[in-house]
Amino acid sequence: MPLVVVLSWLALPVGLVCIVDDWLLRPRRAPGTRDAPLMRVLYGVLPLLIGAGVLRLLVAERLDFSAVLLAITVVTGLVWAFDAAVLRPQRAAAAQAAGRDPAGIVEPGTVDYARSFFPVALVVLVLRAFVFEPFRIPSDSMMPTLLDGDFIVVNKYAYGLRLPVLNRKIIATGEPQRGDVVVFRYPVDPGTNFIKRLVGLPGDHVEVRDNRIIVNGQPVPFTLDGKYSDGCYINLSQAEEQLGDHRHQAIFCPVAIDRAPLLSSCNRSGLRGYVCGDEDAPGFLRTAPWSGEVPAGQYLMMGDNRDNSDDGRSWGFVPEQNLVGKATRIWFNWDPHRAGGPIWSRIGSAIH
Repeated sequence: MPLVVVLSWLALPVGLVCIVDDWLLRPRRAPGTRDAPLMRVLYGVLPLLIGAGVLRLLVAERLDFSAVLLAITVVTGLVWAFDAAVLRPQRAAAAQAAGRDPAGIVEPGTVDYARSFFPVALVVLVLRAFVFEPFRIPSDSMMPTLLDGDFIVVNKYAYGLRLPVLNRKIIATGEPQRGDVVVFRYPVDPGTNFIKRLVGLPGDHVEVRDNRIIVNGQPVPFTLDGKYSDGCYINLSQAEEQLGDHRHQAIFCPVAIDRAPLLSSCNRSGLRGYVCGDEDAPGFLRTAPWSGEVPAGQYLMMGDNRDNSDDGRSWGFVPEQNLVGKATRIWFNWDPHRAGGPIWSRIGSAIH
């Protein structure tokens, strides 16, 4: 990834040099004159640098990809329009003055790039803004439902059509339901997207005691379902929970013995483990109870990994305007910090 970052940063200066040469210097060269060796190298590596920039966008956690797509669409559209309105007539006039066929004048490569990228960027922008958006799971907070490294599809029209970048709803198409897995803009830092499960609707009174959720005085159906261990998380309790129409699994640690051990069984680099004990373990650490009433126009979000989730219990509620969409399906899985490569069996799995 460091190489991808370096290449992506080089894309802008190399692109600017190519644009200046392509638009201003190339037309002044004698017909048949080859580009200088340096410019041939820059023109050759430019597609690679652009590809590195696109790859960096795909894996970025903080970058607003919609804003970047909008900028690409606007810039390529303006370049294409400026060439059609100003530069192309000038090239044709210069060719006629020199007694050459205007149809034989080669279009600048940067304009060709813009003409090729504009319709693609526009289609992707529209689809991403109003239909579906890809999202990469960056943490363990939604285990076992979602794993770090899952790439998921987010339904953007589930909760209303919104303007890109501004995120302002323009058409109401549906409302969030209890139990939905929701992508939203983190209220503390709206430049970061979070994903959690919707636990509390506006007006609900929610309590969390010993990892059990109580909504408006009614305990959420909850059935213990054995233990969860994956080499990094050891001896966690696993339960099947029913939130609204969603039946899903949750994991929690009744008694935390060690929340940051170095485990040889953990196949993920840079991750400390999490070891749970039993009720009678000495020196146990329990999760403190939580309760609160969800304000109007806001929602309470929690992770399925109950004791390892930075969620609404610590930073509050999510305003309706921060909602991005509903997570629907896993389309790929790959965590570069995990040994063994992609987990192919997760591809295509529905998110409940």
